[in-house]
Amino acid sequence: MKKSTVVFCVSFFVFSGVALAGDVAERIENRFDQKGDRIEKRMDKKGNRIDSMLDRRGDRIENQFNNKADRARENGKYGLANHLERKGDRINARMDRRGDRINNYLDRRGDRMNRCMDRRGECIGKRVERRRNHR
Repeated sequence: MKKSTVVFCVSFFVFSGVALAGDVAERIENRFDQKGDRIEKRMDKKGNRIDSMLDRRGDRIENQFNNKADRARENGKYGLANHLERKGDRINARMDRRGDRINNYLDRRGDRMNRCMDRRGECIGKRVERRRNHR
């Protein structure tokens, strides 16, 4: 069920004066709570996937630079070899930080959206209860 459909149905029942069955407010709260949990789980999964992808990419680039450094060292170019190893380490560290930053951002965003859905469900549930108890 789309968000607009849920909001329309809830607002129709809340504002139209239709008598609601037993635990409608609780069911609405649970539905929003479950939706928030699904969104948070999806964001966590997405963040972990991006983080691991960037970690693998950084490791792959570092390995390429280490291989170049090994070839340079075999040819007696030790300064160039050290430079290439440090460059690979820097790139790998940057990729790791970027992955961690994106993962943390998506974790915070999913958590925030989950809290928002929880509040929205509670607010609509309270409205339904007030409307029902007002009669």
